[in-house]
Amino acid sequence: MPDGKPAGVRCVQLGPDERCMIFGRADRPAVCGSLRPSEEMCGNSRDHAMVWLERMEAHTAPDHNGGLI
Repeated sequence: MPDGKPAGVRCVQLGPDERCMIFGRADRPAVCGSLRPSEEMCGNSRDHAMVWLERMEAHTAPDHNGGLI
């Protein structure tokens, strides 16, 4: 995604099994490698992790004035 991945948009690099298809490759965006899983993020289920990630995307999405909400 050359212009970045907007909040709420599925990454084009996720395969049908929900795994990153470019994991470990040199062309994988640095931001992907900088996201380090934690117990707070992952919890004990995929559902917990998805809610956490959706919340983070909502909190960091640009507002209509170009700033962060």
